[in-house]
Amino acid sequence: MRLLLVRHGQTPSNAGFLLDTAVPGPGLTPLGERQAAALPEVLAGEAIEAVYASTLVRTRLTAAPLAAARGLEVIVRDGIREVSAGDLEMVPGDSAQGHLYMKTIFAWAAGDTGLRMPGGESGAEALARYDAVIAEAAASGAGSVAMISHGAAIRMWTAARAGNVDVAFAALRPLENTGVVILEGSPSDGFEALSWAGATVVPAGEGGPAGEPLDAAGPLPAAAGPGAGRRPPQDR
Repeated sequence: MRLLLVRHGQTPSNAGFLLDTAVPGPGLTPLGERQAAALPEVLAGEAIEAVYASTLVRTRLTAAPLAAARGLEVIVRDGIREVSAGDLEMVPGDSAQGHLYMKTIFAWAAGDTGLRMPGGESGAEALARYDAVIAEAAASGAGSVAMISHGAAIRMWTAARAGNVDVAFAALRPLENTGVVILEGSPSDGFEALSWAGATVVPAGEGGPAGEPLDAAGPLPAAAGPGAGRRPPQDR
């Protein structure tokens, strides 16, 4: 299965740099609406057979233009929603608590899945719900699937499940709104990342360290997009 994990369009909380993970969450800003409208053209070269979105409003609004362009219904699943911030909800993303959120999800990706977000879910719970939606899509027989999800969840799951992406790679590369991570594989055989926000990812064993982008000399700019000028610790 070819799997496209797409971060939603910009929200007011993104623009305000707040850790906003609760359901149903905010809608899109005017910029976010334009980003969603551009997705069908951005992904025109992909033979997408199914479009999924999380239960949050922002992902469903982002998915709608893409699904309409392909004549598909949006499949809504709670499992690919953002990692719940629990007690850290609505704190500034660049605060100590905001950094704790990202430190926790990357600890999960590194294998410490028993760790629990303060007042929220554990890594085992977050990965299990995300895995279940991936498994459902794979079992459907669709050859190429787009899932409109959330930045922190995408980075966490990819670092945990893609054989050629490690925590250090994902931690250095926040996803801008409507940024795309493309993977291939299956739940049984594992996944490998092909590209991350347009940069090609070196497959394991094909020269260079795992997760090194072929067409970028170093880490992708961390301060691009909403909140530029401040290093975003997470994507929401």
